[in-house]
Amino acid sequence: MDAFMDSVGSIFRGADVLPWCDRDIIAGCEGEIAEAANEEQKNESLMRLSWALVHSRQPEDVNRGIGMLQASLDRPSSPLQTREKLYLLAVGHYRTGDYTRSRQLLERCLEIQPDWRQALTLQRLVEEKTRRDGMIGMAIITGAFGLVGLVAGGIIAAASSSSSSRKK
Repeated sequence: MDAFMDSVGSIFRGADVLPWCDRDIIAGCEGEIAEAANEEQKNESLMRLSWALVHSRQPEDVNRGIGMLQASLDRPSSPLQTREKLYLLAVGHYRTGDYTRSRQLLERCLEIQPDWRQALTLQRLVEEKTRRDGMIGMAIITGAFGLVGLVAGGIIAAASSSSSSRKK
């Protein structure tokens, strides 16, 4: 019984192996941008800030990082830089719970570099989370149908009981 409960519990726990980032690191990255001596340093600092934002525990930071990365995709960049931006966008969408968008971005990443371990790891996390959320959804639906059946059965039994007592 304990093994069963552990396996069911593991479905709902879901380990997130992506790193987290705190506000101090984000503030440090923002300071780097202000101190950047040239455009190249500023762009590198912006990428570090984007990384920190999408790895934040704060939803507003994650959304800010997504916005910055989305805007930066419009600028010309190398395939490697595009891959990095797509991956960080996928992390951001994963953090916000938009697994469909995260999966789409990861597919684009893997078109650029099919064997990139970071993207493959995140892709596995997205698939696990999607599967787990689907199982939870099915459990909720099954429980709801069970409850409706129980209530309907109670109503039918009560109606049947009252009609048989009237006949006597």
